[in-house]
Amino acid sequence: MTKIKKSGLLYVYYGDDFTGSTDVLEALALNGVRAVLFTHPPEERSLKAFAGYRAIGIAGESRSRSPEWMSRNLRTIFASMRALGAPVNHYKVCSTFDSSPRTGSIGRAMELGMQAFRSRFVPLVVAAPRLGRSVVYGNLFATAEGGFYRIDRHPTMRQHPVTPMDEADLRLHLARQTQMSIGLVDLSSFQSGQAGERLQAELKTGVKGIVFDGIEDAMLEETARLVCEHEARRQVFAVGSSGLTSGLLLYWSRLGWIPEIPPWERAAATDRLIVLSGSCSQATARQIRRAKQQGFETYRLHGPEPWGAETRKALEALSRGASVVLYTALGPETNSEDGEFGDKFGTALGNRLRELLMVSGVRRVLIAGGDTSSHAVKQLGLHALTFAAPLAPGVPLCRAHAPGSRLDGLELVLKGGQVGPDEFFAQVRDGR
Repeated sequence: MTKIKKSGLLYVYYGDDFTGSTDVLEALALNGVRAVLFTHPPEERSLKAFAGYRAIGIAGESRSRSPEWMSRNLRTIFASMRALGAPVNHYKVCSTFDSSPRTGSIGRAMELGMQAFRSRFVPLVVAAPRLGRSVVYGNLFATAEGGFYRIDRHPTMRQHPVTPMDEADLRLHLARQTQMSIGLVDLSSFQSGQAGERLQAELKTGVKGIVFDGIEDAMLEETARLVCEHEARRQVFAVGSSGLTSGLLLYWSRLGWIPEIPPWERAAATDRLIVLSGSCSQATARQIRRAKQQGFETYRLHGPEPWGAETRKALEALSRGASVVLYTALGPETNSEDGEFGDKFGTALGNRLRELLMVSGVRRVLIAGGDTSSHAVKQLGLHALTFAAPLAPGVPLCRAHAPGSRLDGLELVLKGGQVGPDEFFAQVRDGR
């Protein structure tokens, strides 16, 4: 494997949205790897402030961007990642792999990463068993509402408002986004102990990307070993979900590179919580309805500039000591047709959230929705995030670093639309 720098830096990643970026931050912290997530590519001064950390993340927004945006921005980002010298560099995507030729193209990101890191091939590790995501013979499956679905039959992802998943075979899905040839190390090769031989055989055919099946942690660990040992003389550039991170952590632990740590304490309760939701998922809709039953005051936001009577009522509720939910949709049936879930609306939501935080003095906030989180958090002026405490798998409580700002030390939770139980909002408020 590529030699580890004296600083002990193991791993650098770019998350294609903010929620997925904190998912990886949690996995690293819970396994003894000190990690910091920057909201922008870090400068030397920023790196010095977190000297001794062994993993560095950059929270991004490419999941909601065009291939042209990626070409303008990811080249520079990948160059800065490569300069850090970590042996493993990860373009982190959602475990539902939702993307399209025009929005969040994972294929374009693969092309740019392969160029930047001069890779021989790009490993694709999408399975994340702890989140209910499996890849079997190249096809992606995900849990929802107590069931297990092929992703093109998933009740939410098949009708995602921006990037619906209508193809479960990841190779065919990527064929719409890139001309790179894609191979597969499949389930049967892992079960027979021949995954290494299968990888070599695929590479001999000249493929430029390789999907690795995954249904359990042991397969993720073996994938991490194969990738790291095969690319031992160069920096690895890989694409995948937090399942790749999980596999790497198991591999590093077996090598003795990371320490065992005692369990983290659960989060403490907070007096008030602000929830900002731009998610259209049924899971989040259930969470909003349940929160109302549990004492939250809920307000629907309308229009491209969401600052009106509803937000003023929310501020009044906060002044009385109540927790509030501000939401733009209650499931997919209420999704707008005027693009309100895009960049402009997310930015407006972030600006209003900042005003609410400044006026109310609330110190804990939950943002639901990947795109909403990416656009809204940028408006808060935060410099970096570190892990504070676990809440639900893939959704940690984070601590914001914003030197000189009143928001320094803000507690922040970023939740993907599909993630968390129905009681999750109360769980974030009460620290359960």
